This record gives sequence, C-alpha cells and structure tokens, in this order.
Amino acid sequence: MISTYLPRHHRKFCGVFWLLLLSPLLSFAQNALYSTLDDYLRAQTQGLPGKVSYSIGQLDARTQLSPCSAFEPFLPAGGKLWGKATVGVRCLGPSTWTIYVPVQVTVSSNYLIAARSLPAGYVLGIADVVVRSGDLSTLPATVLTEQTQVIGKTVRNGVSAGQPLRSDLLNTPWAVQQGQSVKTVSNGPGFSVSSEGKALNNAIAGQLVQVKTNSGQTVSGIAQPGGIVEVSH
Repeated sequence: MISTYLPRHHRKFCGVFWLLLLSPLLSFAQNALYSTLDDYLRAQTQGLPGKVSYSIGQLDARTQLSPCSAFEPFLPAGGKLWGKATVGVRCLGPSTWTIYVPVQVTVSSNYLIAARSLPAGYVLGIADVVVRSGDLSTLPATVLTEQTQVIGKTVRNGVSAGQPLRSDLLNTPWAVQQGQSVKTVSNGPGFSVSSEGKALNNAIAGQLVQVKTNSGQTVSGIAQPGGIVEVSH
C-alpha cells in the first residue's frame, strides 16, 4: 500500500511503496499509474479541512496492464474522496483499458462533542461543548467543527454526554416568529424608512419573511435578530 501524509504539500512515501516499485510483478505502466494516482489525490484533497493523509491500495499481483502513455484518473459516479473510496483510471492510449483502485483518505481535525447530557429544547452555550480531535472521515458528514456553529442553537431531541454534535441534532432559533410584532427597515442612498407590523411566518436570520404593516400592506424582507426585517426597494 502506498501511504502519503500531507501537512499540506509535503509527501512522504512508506517503504512498501518502494518495494512495489521494485517488484517484478509490476510493469512500467503500473508504476506510472501509481505516480499519476498520487498526483491526482494530492491535488484533489488539498481543499479538505485539517491534516489530510491518503493511501493507495495495491493492485492484484496478477494484474497485467498493457503499455500506456497517458492516464486519466476519475471518481466514479457518486464517489467522494473521503474515508474508503475508489478511484478509476483510464488509459488514453495507445491501449484502451480502465481499472478501479481502492484508496483511503483520512482527515484529522477538531470536532465538537456534548460536555454533558443535553435535553430537548436546551439552548447551547460555550460551556456545553468540548473540542475533540479525530478522523472526520469516520464521523457523520453533518458533524460540527466550530463553536460558532452551535452556540445559541437549540437541542432538537436530546443529546447524550460525549456524543458528537451534528447539525441535524440542533435547531437554529427563530429570528422572527409568526404573529410577532416586528420592525421593518428600508435603507437606501440618503434615506432610511421604518415601520411596524406583524410577521406572517417564522424565519431564521437571513430567511425571507412576510410582514403585514400597520397600514394593511404586505411586504417581504429578510429576517434579522431582534425582530428586525430588512426590506429592499
């Protein structure tokens, strides 16, 4: 197996890789293929969070590849370079073949867990979360990594102590609730107009909300904390 650790752009190959290069069971095409895969994975994983490492699985010793002068790595439909994955490689010539190579992508980074058992409806504060470090590829995709992502949010159905905090376990509080008295604000070059009204729907900060003003007019705007609705003209 070829292992690569990326403290960003630095690559380090394990001794097994060199044994593979020297193995008489691998053709020149296979050696070039591994090099192409390494370049592809290094480029494709650069944008991942934390410290990234990857390994390339060894081809079956019985695999015989025809000479190839140009390779094209690709992700199969629905594939993702995260955890256990598969990368396809096409030979563009002079031979024509396609193989699939197993890879493992590890993403070491911080994530958040519950500091204690949290009941449904509980509003999270900074003392309720603990930072842990681990392989994000083994955790649910919705796991949260920044304290700003959880502070002020409400627990949906209860969370156990030590449980990784995920976005689907939390609710974002309403900035504006249906029936609430709100203030509509409209700003422009050289003017600012405000009025009072009642919200016609619930909305979190940044969402669209309709407001029936005291004059009976219905306007739409963007909900903001504190019962403010920004209206554009």
